[in-house]
Amino acid sequence: MELDTVKDAFDRVVKKQKLSSSKSQEIVDQVGHEIEQTLAKIKAINDPMSPVDLKSILSELKLKLNTVGPLKQLEGVQKERNINLGKYPKLLEKSFNPDISKAYRNVDFDFHIVNQIVADHFYQQGLFDLGDSLIDEAGEPEAIAIRSHFLEMYQVLEALKVKDLEPALNWIAVNREKLSQNGSCASLELKLHRLQFVEIVKKGSKADALSYARTHLAPFASLHMNEFQKLVVCIIWVGKLDSCPHAELMAPTHWEEFTKEIMEQFCSLAGRSCRSPLNVAVAAGVEGLPTLLKLVNVMAAKRQEWQEMKQLPVPVELGKELQFHSIFVCPVSRDQDSEENPPMLMPCLHVLCNQSIMKLSKSSSRTFKCPYCPTQVSAAQCRQLYF
Repeated sequence: MELDTVKDAFDRVVKKQKLSSSKSQEIVDQVGHEIEQTLAKIKAINDPMSPVDLKSILSELKLKLNTVGPLKQLEGVQKERNINLGKYPKLLEKSFNPDISKAYRNVDFDFHIVNQIVADHFYQQGLFDLGDSLIDEAGEPEAIAIRSHFLEMYQVLEALKVKDLEPALNWIAVNREKLSQNGSCASLELKLHRLQFVEIVKKGSKADALSYARTHLAPFASLHMNEFQKLVVCIIWVGKLDSCPHAELMAPTHWEEFTKEIMEQFCSLAGRSCRSPLNVAVAAGVEGLPTLLKLVNVMAAKRQEWQEMKQLPVPVELGKELQFHSIFVCPVSRDQDSEENPPMLMPCLHVLCNQSIMKLSKSSSRTFKCPYCPTQVSAAQCRQLYF
């Protein structure tokens, strides 16, 4: 929303600038036209030494220029433009350089956990020197446990950049049992061999491609016959792959997709999200900061202290990628669910906490309207949800 406001202000400045430029040019052209006409009259005088004719022509020019009033017009146009130009930097300052300390809330952080989170983030990003330095300086030797896992991951990724599949295949072989539990082992192997097969086909060797297909792709044929047939057909089109009916298999994006997938599998086996907790926390903070700053300013005007509030009076809208539902917060009472106040599913499939339902039904069997749709609901029809 802040960016939309800035864009609208920028568009207004651009519009005023163009209008100012156009109007200024129009005034200059008008003055120039009057001067040119005056020069033409002067040249047309029969007696160039006649002071009377020259004086009358110049007086006429002066009168016309006074009527046009170029300086007054230019001052008005520039003043209107300067007003918008003056407001724009203030808006930028307010939007992009706010005093974020106002939205800060005193929290007793467990620095042991914070150090681990930051170190894990560095390792997950491949910044091993930074992670090691943090661990040494903070005295957190146990945080190094995850280092070897991500180090192995980046060794595999670096090998994939040069089309070397051996480290990835070795990793799959070592972790076959764990990967098989989530059904990804065979899929990863097939994708790896498919990528290698395509590279062989691109090099133009039919014999090598056929040999590789028999050795490495044939074991997957029974479960992936359709894909196996497409790959084998590509051998026929060696040397003219642009005309191959399955040319999409040659796209370089397949390497990028596989790299992303193997990163996800590495993180999954390590019990980590593919996106580091620090990354998520910072992204959520940046997205929610404008709302918090507005709240602080509003409450300051009302002389209220938001630091003392147990929960925010307004929702902080975040993108879907930043929404997690390990806990449930009642949309009516804004209370977090608990054993005494569990989430309840209504017949219309909307969910409220039990206490909210009791208040709406006035603790009786009477029906009430769902806060989110026209459905009439009774407390007896609601069922407890378990997360």
